[in-house]
Amino acid sequence: MGKAGAARKLASAAAYGGGGLSLLGAGLYGVLTAEARLARKTIGEVSPDPVPDATGWYGRGKPGPAAKIALLGDSSACGYGVDRVEDTLGALIGSGVADQGDRRAYLRAFCEVGAVSADLRHQIDRALTIEPHLAVILIGGNDVTHVTLPSQSVQHLSEGVRRLRDAGVDVVVGTCPDLGTIKPIAPPLKQVARAWSRRLAAAQTIAVIQQGGRTVSLGSVLGPEFAAAPALLFGPDQFHPSAEGYRALARILLPSILDTLGLGPDDEDRPETHRGEGVLPVTRAAIAAVNEPGTELDGTEVGGARHGVRGRWVELRHRRRRPQTEAAAPELEEVAG
Repeated sequence: MGKAGAARKLASAAAYGGGGLSLLGAGLYGVLTAEARLARKTIGEVSPDPVPDATGWYGRGKPGPAAKIALLGDSSACGYGVDRVEDTLGALIGSGVADQGDRRAYLRAFCEVGAVSADLRHQIDRALTIEPHLAVILIGGNDVTHVTLPSQSVQHLSEGVRRLRDAGVDVVVGTCPDLGTIKPIAPPLKQVARAWSRRLAAAQTIAVIQQGGRTVSLGSVLGPEFAAAPALLFGPDQFHPSAEGYRALARILLPSILDTLGLGPDDEDRPETHRGEGVLPVTRAAIAAVNEPGTELDGTEVGGARHGVRGRWVELRHRRRRPQTEAAAPELEEVAG
């Protein structure tokens, strides 16, 4: 089965409650389960020290009204492994929105270290209480190392995005990164983890687009680039990003976050063909996005129709990255502009 077919099957299995085990085979699934336990043992126990909380207000002196952002997902969303709140992904996003969008921002972190896609339900329960304008989700890495069936992972994400969109919340999902180069993951899980995480990312993309969300491929941000400089981009456990690694994630996510909030530059309204942008069927676009980090996909229409013969139409974009904002610690109380 080709990549597009596998991704389509995963998304379909999630939509209709299928198991998806046939993509792996029961024997291989058992081997991967054992290897995943070994990888988690190598990575070690989660530190009992609390992760710096990025919740708070950003952009002192910026105009209002504030953009309210809910940050959902796993340890990569939390910023696990860094000591300063300024180095967390949440602070980088909050500071970036305030600085580059010239707007006050309130970010609240609902993410949890060790979370899998099934945990999104109660995170969303809590997030909806603040009536956010935008939810940013990073989830999927722990599903791979815990050998959660991909169809189950995608189903949980799809249901979460649907709930958020039904509540009027915009959604940006950073899809599962390429986990094939992470040192604690040994063969044969290492080789399968690469294919598995990429297929999961493609299936996540299809499901999120179908529910009205927007995706950004993290792809090889945790692949070849991190493998070339593991001491710089990975933390001490060689699994979670370092401070520089979180900055790399923020650089990729921020342009799409700003555009979703209506704070992006006016010169990026339309796809630019000379930059490899355009309109494609969702499955084809999802496979392309997996191979190029920073690729954004969002649903669109062609001739007034949302779907073509090959499925949902999407815009594929490579948004320009801006110089990174120096992150600030959040204010605990709102400061008037």
